[in-house]
Amino acid sequence: MVDTRDSFSLRGRKVVGGFAEGEAMVTSQTISGWGGINERNGSIIERRHELVGQSFAGKILIFPGAKGSSGWSAFFHMTRINNVAPAAMLFTRMTTKIALGAVVTRVPAMTDFDGDILTQIRTGDHVVVNANTGFIEVTRR
Repeated sequence: MVDTRDSFSLRGRKVVGGFAEGEAMVTSQTISGWGGINERNGSIIERRHELVGQSFAGKILIFPGAKGSSGWSAFFHMTRINNVAPAAMLFTRMTTKIALGAVVTRVPAMTDFDGDILTQIRTGDHVVVNANTGFIEVTRR
């Protein structure tokens, strides 16, 4: 149920277990791995993307899903190695590409929410992700 005042919770399905919390970074656009992100600093480099120039490092990345080639998982894996991976990934479209990317990135990841994460959560909101229990808590900033 959505609390329209200060905070609300959503239930989703675990893809990769774990716990994380941090600032939300929300985009309505899919993200390309190969050619779309800089794996050295965790920034979006795809020129036509609404988040171009912004870094997802340490943030709760909320997005529809992956696009592009199977290289997607390799580039997100490199963000983990370079310590610039997102703290967690919440997405709406499950594909084998994003599932593998979530596993190799080794951050909590969830999908199949009981609400629209792309419209209900705003960039800057504080999000607590407990993928083990299948709940996220959102506090407005």
